[in-house]
Amino acid sequence: MFNLASPLKSQPLLFPLTSKSTIIMTSSNTSPPPITVFASTTPDYDRAKAVKQFDETKHGVKGLVDSGVQKLPPFFVHPPETLSDLKPRPGSESEVPTVDFSAVETSRAAVVDQIRRAASTIGFFQVINHGIPPELLERTVAAMKKFHEQPAEERARVYRREMGTGVSYISNVDLYNSKAASWRDTLQIRMGPIAADPEEIPEVCREEVRAWDKEAVRVGELVIGLLSEGLGLGAEKLPEMGLVQGRVMVGHYYPPCPEPDLTVGLTSHADPGALTVVLQDHVGGLQVRSKDGWVDVKPVPGALVFNIGDLLQIISNEEYKSADHRVLANCSKDPRVSIAIFFNPGEREKTFGPLPELTSAEKPPLYRNFTFNEFMTRFFKKELDGKSLTNFFRQ
Repeated sequence: MFNLASPLKSQPLLFPLTSKSTIIMTSSNTSPPPITVFASTTPDYDRAKAVKQFDETKHGVKGLVDSGVQKLPPFFVHPPETLSDLKPRPGSESEVPTVDFSAVETSRAAVVDQIRRAASTIGFFQVINHGIPPELLERTVAAMKKFHEQPAEERARVYRREMGTGVSYISNVDLYNSKAASWRDTLQIRMGPIAADPEEIPEVCREEVRAWDKEAVRVGELVIGLLSEGLGLGAEKLPEMGLVQGRVMVGHYYPPCPEPDLTVGLTSHADPGALTVVLQDHVGGLQVRSKDGWVDVKPVPGALVFNIGDLLQIISNEEYKSADHRVLANCSKDPRVSIAIFFNPGEREKTFGPLPELTSAEKPPLYRNFTFNEFMTRFFKKELDGKSLTNFFRQ
């Protein structure tokens, strides 16, 4: 394990770019490393070696950007079948519903119906007037951005692929088993049921992420209750299942990409848990797959984005739909920052499956029962390439 007390050692690293060019990066504790590009022949490009060398810098994609890289290392280049499908259809952003929570007290039935329709069709919706102060949302995004834009050696202090301390900074959770890497770095923080030690959370964003988690739980519990009502179960059924107790926060950083048509920010996938809430900045790039193609989730100032996860699709016996989504590579001059909280059950050995209240002779259970631990183990055994986790648990 990387010794947090020891300084980051300087070591030369080689990143082949194409069959005829390479880029040399040297890590340092001061300014970003210089780049030297020269002709060479590398027909036997070793992807595994290049990935390992990149990972061992502990500097992430941000380190590549700071070095001045103008070409993507080959392991970031996605296959043609992915690249050919990167554009949404015109006018598609209007299909993601926006729900006004100021009407919950006066028109609760109407809000329940809006959320039910969104959850049973596209699986995504945005919430406005949720009661979280806009200043907190702005501070949280700014603090996460500040973490990712610290000097490389500061970020490297928490760069690790295991969550032993409840905190880890990595580039691509599936770096070693995906078909291609994505142009993104991530700070992960475990928030529940046993939260990370606050002292382990980087000080530069510690206060903001803890405050954001507290407010997100409040709104998340309200959303879970409304979703429960939408299933005809009453407002307490889903909340009583503890679906927001297990939480992981991820702060994604998508730097400007020199060749955004050759890679993605986040590959197509569905979230495995019950529900996800996302706070995104103004840059955009998040898309969800609809019946007619990819749809932009256009940033709405002050809004929170919610999406249904695989577990809730299973619990609802497919009354609600888990949605495939992705993030495009950042073609803006500004970095993109998004902060998601994944709501999961707190008890990993608890058994889940379609609720008996939602099954009948006419609509039998579509999935078998399983523990949440089994469910998540299966999720992490596959790469984030759009394969359906739910297929593994069908009857």
